[in-house]
Amino acid sequence: MIREREMEMDITGIREAVHKQPFQPFVISLADGRSLRVPHPDFVAVHPRRIVVISDDGSWSVVEPLLVSSLDYEDRSV
Repeated sequence: MIREREMEMDITGIREAVHKQPFQPFVISLADGRSLRVPHPDFVAVHPRRIVVISDDGSWSVVEPLLVSSLDYEDRSV
């Protein structure tokens, strides 16, 4: 049960970031050290068991929510 609950929290955080108004680009950091930038809501799809992130170059990554270690908003003032 705890795994499902943790997964829900990760998915909820991603969904909140995707639907934030106004949208603010963010980076999903993964447990394996990779970082996936989400520049626009159209670049991410969220499912209860998977997150799909599309890069600027058209490549894509499928991520299990339990692998998400952090979600960081980009600083727009830079």
